Amino acid sequence: MAITPKTAARRRLIVGISGASGIVYGIRLLELLREAEVETHLVMTRSAEITLAHETGRKAAEVRALADCSYANEDIAAAIASGSFPISGMIVAPCSIRSLSEIATGVTAGLLSRAADVCLKERRRVVLMVRETPLHAGHLQSMLRVTEIGAIVYPPVPAMYTQPSSVEELIDQTLGRVLDLFGIDVGTVRRWGENCGKTGPRSGRAENED
Repeated sequence: MAITPKTAARRRLIVGISGASGIVYGIRLLELLREAEVETHLVMTRSAEITLAHETGRKAAEVRALADCSYANEDIAAAIASGSFPISGMIVAPCSIRSLSEIATGVTAGLLSRAADVCLKERRRVVLMVRETPLHAGHLQSMLRVTEIGAIVYPPVPAMYTQPSSVEELIDQTLGRVLDLFGIDVGTVRRWGENCGKTGPRSGRAENED
């Protein structure tokens, strides 16, 4: 059964925000999880704070205030650095190639990659919203490696079949699909086949088919 906003309060998720472009994904994710009453534990890298300044008008303190708990990336003694701390999983939004590589190798240089490593060793779900193109062989090898050890690589590729009317709709659709992986429905996904006979995505045969 999918976890809905009314039943999600018992869930805990780690949200990691790295310095990759696309910091709006991490910010909006925190907002959606707050609305769904999912407890969030946030870790931002120093590079993320730099990206935040470039891409938005927000302060780091504003983003941290969206989470239930926030940790410095240098705080390797934080609760989320231990496997004994109960957590449902982790989403890194966005995920830089550096963070991906640290997680893939287990050579963790800060709390973000350490928390992901802990989730993986405890067999918890980890979703990495990798933001980088084009990709060279080393990037692809890191993606393969991190997938082999249990993570899910989820580049934030927009779904055009939803006929989005704004960037915000694209972001919400992508994040809604990411949260589907944790059984959390935040009501932002336009699902293929659910709007037959209405505007938006359609299922069944096309009108010009014989």
